[in-house]
Amino acid sequence: MSRLVAGLMSGTSLDGLDASLVKINGFGADTKVDRIKSISLPYTDALKQELLDVMNVEKSNVEKICSLNVALSYQFAKAVKKVCAEADIDLEDLDLIGSHGQTVYHIPKETDSLVRSTLQIGDPSIIAYETNTMVVSNFRMMDIAAGGEGAPLIPYIDWLLYRNQYKGRILQNIGGIGNCTVIEKNASLETIYAFDTGPGNMIIDALCRRLFNVPYDERGRIAGRGVVHKEIVESWMTYDFFSKQPPKSTGRETFGEAFTSQIIKDYKDLPYEDLVATATYFTAYSIADAYEKFVFPKTEIADVIISGGGGNNPTLITMIQNLLPSKNVYTSEQLGITADEKEAVGFAVLANETIHQQKANVPNATGAKEPVILGQITLPPYGDNTYYLLEEVQKVQ
Repeated sequence: MSRLVAGLMSGTSLDGLDASLVKINGFGADTKVDRIKSISLPYTDALKQELLDVMNVEKSNVEKICSLNVALSYQFAKAVKKVCAEADIDLEDLDLIGSHGQTVYHIPKETDSLVRSTLQIGDPSIIAYETNTMVVSNFRMMDIAAGGEGAPLIPYIDWLLYRNQYKGRILQNIGGIGNCTVIEKNASLETIYAFDTGPGNMIIDALCRRLFNVPYDERGRIAGRGVVHKEIVESWMTYDFFSKQPPKSTGRETFGEAFTSQIIKDYKDLPYEDLVATATYFTAYSIADAYEKFVFPKTEIADVIISGGGGNNPTLITMIQNLLPSKNVYTSEQLGITADEKEAVGFAVLANETIHQQKANVPNATGAKEPVILGQITLPPYGDNTYYLLEEVQKVQ
């Protein structure tokens, strides 16, 4: 039985909301995914600033988070309606929505005063009401309950879609943060592992906004005009995160606005293009360094497959290829899913796994004690699909 599922993803880069409409057959290792349509709904400057404010501990407050949690939900619902309309599919034919939400804060490790936790906003009740469709959301918290960091979650999707019998692969996502999934040849789900590699587009984008008044470095053109200062990158690589053993995760708390402000302050005499070029090389170098330390010593790898916004930056991809001359570096688009849409497709698949009661975290990636079922289910307002959920549960049991 095939299902029409919409996946929604708003990442750490804050460039907008990605929505993908897919047809899914089966579940678990037998899952088959056919992409129908993908769109990106850019955020207005005002909404992007609101998101940045709620992520900033000096500017955020409970009132702002409370309001934005609902306001953002309407954007998610709008994206679902738009992707269905552009695919010429009636909204009432949609079976399921998988919504990641927007991460506003992530605490991967406990401290003396804070517990391990994560917070994604974008309430599923609004999405369910606006679309009259069942929604699966809040995927990260069950992994945290099981002792994990709640990230990364895409490794399960990487295994489903990209495992290869004959060669090892690294799936490198470059969103706001970089994260990789390592899949040895003929891998089982139990043998893959994953972790965050460090900054992705986050620092690059912030520099572009503040120094050039543009949202990002389109096609890496600004970085291409600049000079890389490798000694600066070497100093940034002394951050504790880069020496920690996986599994590990990071976010805007480490590589966000405060990091960017310090760069601008410390290197105010350098040309702006040099700062963007150096930040771009920092992303590339941190990725290659993570592989050299934590992957290549134990896993034979042939391909490095790039997805996320970084897949649209030829300057960055060339830097990665030059740092990894013996590997084949290319984007996921060459395998049928564009660099921009993979995570939205992924959360559609994860939603399908949830309603089939399939365990979809990867303990080797998140640090969880055991595999668990991810996500929380929100039924549509009038219960139209209640019979559908119960039917699927009974089939699995």
